[in-house]
Amino acid sequence: MTTLDTLAAFFDVVGRTGALRILIVAAVLFGLWRGLDYAGFARSERTRTWLFVAVPLLAWFALVWTLAPTGVFRVFPVVPLAIVVPVAIGLVLLMRSHRIAAALDALPPSWLVGLQVYRVFGGAFLVQLALGQLAPVFALPAGTGDVLVGVLALPVAFYLARREDGGRAIAVGWNVLGILDLAVAITLGFLASTGRLGGAPRPLGYPLVMVPAFAVPLSVILHGLSLWQLKRGAGRNPIARDVGPALAAGRAA
Repeated sequence: MTTLDTLAAFFDVVGRTGALRILIVAAVLFGLWRGLDYAGFARSERTRTWLFVAVPLLAWFALVWTLAPTGVFRVFPVVPLAIVVPVAIGLVLLMRSHRIAAALDALPPSWLVGLQVYRVFGGAFLVQLALGQLAPVFALPAGTGDVLVGVLALPVAFYLARREDGGRAIAVGWNVLGILDLAVAITLGFLASTGRLGGAPRPLGYPLVMVPAFAVPLSVILHGLSLWQLKRGAGRNPIARDVGPALAAGRAA
């Protein structure tokens, strides 16, 4: 077995078991709980807000995971809808919640940036490209962009944690890069899957189809929340950032 075969088998196992996706969802929900805790909400409020996010997120995850092996995402326009609908609904609801806003204000902005280190697993597209299973015009930019965004996530998060004010512009740039990477991958993936880039149509099979069906919209939502958090942080002075959680705790006591 070659190195490429080994890597392909590794990514296939990770995709079919859902190990990475489960860890990502768990990390998101853990971070939300900590943010609500840091914001000083009473336990009952914290639980209600956490469930407000956790229940639909887990239901969405379970639905996509159940449908993905059936081939339903090979039918147009299911994948575009699977991307657009969760992003449109999710971001609107999250950004209208004062408790979610308070949780983001209480969390270090480096957390939402560093979380997307999982994007390095986009290397699975490059492995499939090397094996001749995916069209180069799609797999090369999609895989390279994802790996780049994932590799940069931790250094950008570290710099942002050390110098929040100075690192904010870099973090915004990283978020924009991440969104552009996803936009390019979605566009090229659609064109390749329908044969519009030349050659026979190549729709993604399971488990790779879980990337556009779930990982892409979740990543877009995380980028949107990170940009919102950075914007909110830029509008507060350092003293307000320090005393905000303490005041919230005082009100909840």
